[in-house]
Amino acid sequence: MAASEEETEALTGLLDVARGLENLPVSAWPPGARLAPFQYTPDHVVGPGADIDPTEITFPGCTCVTTPCIPGTCSCLRHEENYDGSQCLRDMGSSEATYARPVFECNVLCQCGEHCRNRVVQRGLQFHLQVFKTEKKGWGLRTLEFIPKGRFVCEYAGEVLGSSEVQRRVRLQTAQDSNYIIAIREHVCDGQVMETFVDPTYVGNAGRFLNHSCEPNLLMIPVRIDSMVPKLALFAAKDIWPGEELSYDYSGRFLNLMDREAKERLHDEKLRKLCHCGAKSCLAFLPYDSSLYCPLEKLDSN
Repeated sequence: MAASEEETEALTGLLDVARGLENLPVSAWPPGARLAPFQYTPDHVVGPGADIDPTEITFPGCTCVTTPCIPGTCSCLRHEENYDGSQCLRDMGSSEATYARPVFECNVLCQCGEHCRNRVVQRGLQFHLQVFKTEKKGWGLRTLEFIPKGRFVCEYAGEVLGSSEVQRRVRLQTAQDSNYIIAIREHVCDGQVMETFVDPTYVGNAGRFLNHSCEPNLLMIPVRIDSMVPKLALFAAKDIWPGEELSYDYSGRFLNLMDREAKERLHDEKLRKLCHCGAKSCLAFLPYDSSLYCPLEKLDSN
C-alpha cells in the first residue's frame, strides 16, 4: 500500500506531490515546500466541453494469446513495433522529420497480458522525479535518476477541454498567470486536423511543473491506449543525467524544428513572455499560440 502524503513527508522531510497516486513518489524541494493547491491525477479527466470522456474504453483489444504482439498479427501494431526490448521508443524521428508517428499501445481489453512489450506509458512513472524551485522560472521538474534516451518519463495529464472552454479560460488569465493549457493538433487524412486541449491548472500531474526550453530534453508524443483521446507522453530526447531539469518545447514543434509560419510569429510580441531557458538557441520569448485567443463576440456566438 502506498504511503500517505503525511507519512511520506514525515519519513523523508519532503512532500509527495503525487499524494501516493503514482508508482513512485514525486518529491518537492526544498523540505517543507508548499505548492499552490491543485488536485493530483495521474491520468486525464473529462472537463467542460470535452467531446469524449478520456476514461471511457472505446478501442477493441488484440487477440494475441500464444504469440507476442508483433506487426502483421497484432491489431494494435499497424506499422512497426513502438518500443525496443529496453522500453525505449524506437522512432525518435530523423533530422528531416517534421511530425511524430502515432503510437497505439495494447489496452485493457487486449489478451496479450501485462508483460507485453507494447505496454509502456500505461505503466506510469518509472523514474524518481522532483519538483524544485528554479531561479527565474518558478517551479520546475527534474530527475533524480539517469534516464536513457527514448525512455518514457511522464505524461502531461489534466482536464480535457472543449475549444470554447479553453478560450474562456485563456481570456480570464492575467499577465502574471502561468498558462498550463496545451493544444495538440494531429494531421490526419484529407487535410483534417484533430485537436486535443489539456489543462492541468486545477487538476493535473507532475507534468504541469515542466518548463519550456528552446533546446528541450523531452519529446512529446500522443499515445493512444484505451480511446481516441491521446495521452501526452513525454520521452527522453537524449540521455538525461541525475539532477538535470526536464523540459519540452511548449510550441509542440517536433524535434524543435520550426516552419515558416512559426518563424513569422516570432515577430509578434503581443502577450509574449520572456524565455529564461538559457539555451544557446533561445528565441527570447516563450511560444505563443494565438489560436487560443479569439474575440469575445466569436466566443459568445458559439
